[in-house]
Amino acid sequence: RSLLSPRSWCGCLGFVFGLSSVAQVVLGRGDFGQHLSINLGFGIGVTLGIHAAGGISGAHLNAAITLTHCLLGNLPWRKLPAYLIGQFLGSFTAAATVFGLYYDALYDYTKGNFTVTGPTATASIFSTYPAPYVSLLGGFFTEFMATVMLLLGILIIHDEKNNGALKGTQALLTGILVLGIGLGMGMNTGYAINPSRDLPPRIFTAIAGWGMDVFTAGHHWWWVPLTAPILGSLAGVLIHKLFIDFHNQPVPESGNEKGQPVMETSTL
Repeated sequence: RSLLSPRSWCGCLGFVFGLSSVAQVVLGRGDFGQHLSINLGFGIGVTLGIHAAGGISGAHLNAAITLTHCLLGNLPWRKLPAYLIGQFLGSFTAAATVFGLYYDALYDYTKGNFTVTGPTATASIFSTYPAPYVSLLGGFFTEFMATVMLLLGILIIHDEKNNGALKGTQALLTGILVLGIGLGMGMNTGYAINPSRDLPPRIFTAIAGWGMDVFTAGHHWWWVPLTAPILGSLAGVLIHKLFIDFHNQPVPESGNEKGQPVMETSTL
């Protein structure tokens, strides 16, 4: 089964839920959803994406996490290009799908003038941009910390030596984790936390009418959602290793010293 099969990269089409929820909030001028709608959309999309692609790729929907696995030796480097291409195709196709879905609404909202900034800006439907008050350093730190939380959460959910999630619930809990990050850390930058979620739609918008402003806006913000999540992912793994994994006790084969049953752990 190829990592580039439709089933593999269709996992990233879960982002259709996230991007379309942003489109509905922006283009509906607040009458068809609020900030919570966007967070729920991405949480649901991540959950479905994991279910769609988990059987082939292990649900690698995030380039930062994939690269981290390669650096740690958990994934062969020869597989990295296939994973990244699959992620790119899925996210790019998601952006194109949402563009087609809301094509008429986009034209009605912007009068045909697609802009990155201004009162009728719509580029943020597809990719992240920093809030006007956020400095480049502040935005970088926000993306870094949000990705740290993402990795810590994912590792805890799948930690069989600690108190891992029950088998079959990991996808749902990961979606809830993304929802929580959006609820608590989404205001500054829109919480990209994933190069695969941010760059392909940005390239799509550059092609589809927004132009090269998508790469120059926000003091050339585009590189931050690529680098900060990678560093945050590595930091999250390190923190989990130092403060949790090194202190885990081996899982006993059956029962504990008092003869009580051991809580069931999960497998990915």
